[in-house]
Amino acid sequence: MPKLKNHSGAAKRFKRTGSGKFKRSQAFTSHILTKKSTKRKRQLRSTLTICKADHMSVRKMLPNL
Repeated sequence: MPKLKNHSGAAKRFKRTGSGKFKRSQAFTSHILTKKSTKRKRQLRSTLTICKADHMSVRKMLPNL
């Protein structure tokens, strides 16, 4: 039986929390920042947990995480 490997792209984007959920960073923070308000940019810095619908697919991509 071959080793189970993590999806390397997904491993860079998701981290597991202590309770077993996955956290992710938010989009829209890399460029075109001048038109976005300071409040919006500050709130985009925070991390979120992934939604319930995506949980199974992320778990399949990251079996060892």
